[in-house]
Amino acid sequence: MERSPADKEEVEAEEPLRSEEEEGEEGWDDWCSDGEDVGGGLLCLFCSSRFDTESSLFEHCAAEHCFDFHRIVKELGLDFYSCIKLINFVRSEVAEKKCWSCGQTFSSNTELCSHLHAVASYLIEGKVPWEDDVYLKPFMEDDSLLHSLSIDEDDDEDEDCGMSMERGQCSAGNGVLAEPLGNTLSTISERNGSDISPQFHEECTIGSTQGEDRESLAHEMNDSHLKVACASVNAKAIKTVDDNYFGSYSSFGIHREMLGDKVRTDAYRDAILGNPSLLSGATVLDVGCGTGILSLFAAKAGASVDMLPIYSLFAAKAGASRVVAVDGSAKMASVATQVAKNNGLLYDENVKAEPKQGSAQLISVVHTKAEELNQKIQVPQNGFDVLVSEWMGYCLLYESMLSSVLYARDHFLKPGGAILPDTATILGAGFGKGGTCLPFWENVYGFDMSCIGKEVTSTSARFPVVDVLSSQDIVTETAVLHSFDLASMKESEMDFTASFELRLSESSATVPGVTWCYGIVLWFDTGFTNRFCKEKPVVLSTSPFSPPTHWSQTIFTFEEPIAMAKEESALGSSASAGTDDCPATMLRSRISIVRASEHRSIDISVETTAISSDGRKHSWPVQIFNL
Repeated sequence: MERSPADKEEVEAEEPLRSEEEEGEEGWDDWCSDGEDVGGGLLCLFCSSRFDTESSLFEHCAAEHCFDFHRIVKELGLDFYSCIKLINFVRSEVAEKKCWSCGQTFSSNTELCSHLHAVASYLIEGKVPWEDDVYLKPFMEDDSLLHSLSIDEDDDEDEDCGMSMERGQCSAGNGVLAEPLGNTLSTISERNGSDISPQFHEECTIGSTQGEDRESLAHEMNDSHLKVACASVNAKAIKTVDDNYFGSYSSFGIHREMLGDKVRTDAYRDAILGNPSLLSGATVLDVGCGTGILSLFAAKAGASVDMLPIYSLFAAKAGASRVVAVDGSAKMASVATQVAKNNGLLYDENVKAEPKQGSAQLISVVHTKAEELNQKIQVPQNGFDVLVSEWMGYCLLYESMLSSVLYARDHFLKPGGAILPDTATILGAGFGKGGTCLPFWENVYGFDMSCIGKEVTSTSARFPVVDVLSSQDIVTETAVLHSFDLASMKESEMDFTASFELRLSESSATVPGVTWCYGIVLWFDTGFTNRFCKEKPVVLSTSPFSPPTHWSQTIFTFEEPIAMAKEESALGSSASAGTDDCPATMLRSRISIVRASEHRSIDISVETTAISSDGRKHSWPVQIFNL
């Protein structure tokens, strides 16, 4: 998977080259980069200006964007949580290039800012549009404005307290000031974020146990307060995981491995270069970046491509007239920029590069995540013809990058636009002893160390193993677990449960006696189908029956092996199904794959039942794996 990480640095987004073939295209003429951030740490709600204090920010919003925050707060009597909702609501609307007050949509942020106007009434059908609690969750990660927000609330409760509460502090319930919430969240976020809620509640009760009548701070907080706090903690934990994830792609070793995976890279190359009618003159968005190889291919052939690197290079060669390579890693965004420049394909108004023969300066590189692309550059909504991404992880869904692809599809791809690949399928089969470590330990330089092999195999029953299996180790027929239509699926469909049946393969059924099944192995295929790739459809397979890839396969080992045989086998009178005396003719399995509470991880549960030819059944306890 070619994607790159988000460091703390920022790479300046480049303005794309205007192509003569696209002079008539609306929306692209004012496409521009916001450039590097300047000023303080508080980002304006409407433009790229930054400020050192919230007062200067809101003064700017009132003067330049007709948004008088303090007047709105006063007129509507908004409390702290309603102010949080208002800010997140406005940011979400601006990200969609919508006017926060009237809902009108524009093709650029410049047009939106020119339209902003004073508001006669804030209510729609008697309610403010930001009333939904969904707006308690920060729209923008690490929004400094939310952390520094201070609201003066001169209500009766404050007067009764007999003291003035400093901004950022809250009452512990008996006139004693608790530690500011921001400090509590900072303390929690510095810890491992794998289990946040207990940490949060533990911190909330610190300092609140003194005194006979003192209630815990967590109990005193209202529901909205908890939602704000937990959302902020979760956002910090997610950012930590993302930083580590993107940072892992800053190593050139992993890019060498991915580029050297010919099954993977050839499939994308063939799909891009083999379908000129799809790519020629197209605007292409590549989600998932790295070295920029796909952008180069696209630019060489002439399309208009906006992407997140490696596939940007392919797209450039395929015919792109614009290429925007987006990468979450500051390092890889810098590398992709240099690669494009070295090949005469980089568009940079500040760098005059000599184009190579037969090439044009088409590629711009943006350091950001797909979900935050609009915060870095101004691009037309749903303005791309083709979205290409190599997003797949182990067992297809590990790393959860698919959600970023679906976000890009919904926000940046034109209606009816092409997504490459456009299908993905998870498949599985039962594997035999050869798929375990047992054969190795049974003969180590002539010595029997099978006791070690049994212990290692037992451990494997608790953890998924990513390894390459030989097709000879597959003992059952192949079953399809789940198929995804990437052109239409919803993000919620990433979580699924599949029920399927496995019977011995023809080759295994011909072997006399019992065949032992040691577990289930999963792999995936992705398709560049003739829905979009009409000249040359392509399939990228990670099957054990195909050449190996860097994804390998994902192995789930049973707690104990299950005996299988063909139907006419003799059965013991009282033996359980799946044993040597009563081998199963079929395994009935149910596998669930869901996104785990830890960001970018997945949980897999495996349930297995052996069924013999006379109908006897034996079920094993569900096995839970985390990847």
